[in-house]
Order: sequence, then structure tokens, then C-alpha cells
Amino acid sequence: MTRYQSRRASRRLKSARDFLIRNAMITVSAETIGIIAGVLTTGSFLPQVFQIIRDRNTASISLGMYGAFTSGVLLWLVYGVMIWSPSIMVTNALTLILSGIVLIMKLRLG
Repeated sequence: MTRYQSRRASRRLKSARDFLIRNAMITVSAETIGIIAGVLTTGSFLPQVFQIIRDRNTASISLGMYGAFTSGVLLWLVYGVMIWSPSIMVTNALTLILSGIVLIMKLRLG
């Protein structure tokens, strides 16, 4: 291998290493943002669930909206499993539980 080829190979390795490091950092950042977003959106259901359990009143809740929403969350969970994204899987599993509680209460209480 000539000196020129050696330098070129070295630059390619450095470039490939930098690419991998940069993409790994982006992936970690994307997962972190996904987890924060999931915690915020999942947490937003807690007051609704607590109020419905406490008051046992679901008159102001739309059955169609919660049915569609719960179905959508289930599909997001399936999607998260298919692409193996922890932030999507965990937060949508928790959201599915919370929205499922609201949906079941709506079906029982009317």
C-alpha cells in the first residue's frame, strides 16, 4: 500500500467513525425527545382518569372519541413494537392503559 493510499484509507475510517458517532448521538437524542414527549402526553391523561374514577361521571366524555383514540394508541403501540422503539412502546402502553380505563368507565357508566 502506498503512502497516499494509506492516508486515504485513514481518512475514510475517520469519516466512517465520525458518521457512526454522529448518528448514534442523534438516535439517543431522538429517543430522549420521544420519552419526554411520551411522558408529557401520557401524564396529561392522569387528571382525567382520576376525576372519572373519583366522580364516577362520564357524561361529558365522547364515546366515539375515546374509542377512536384508544384504537389509535393501540396501533401506535403495535408500530412501536414493529420498529422496536422503546419510547413509543412504553409511553403508548401506558397511554393505552389510561385511555382504556376511561373507555371502560364510559361504557359502564354511560
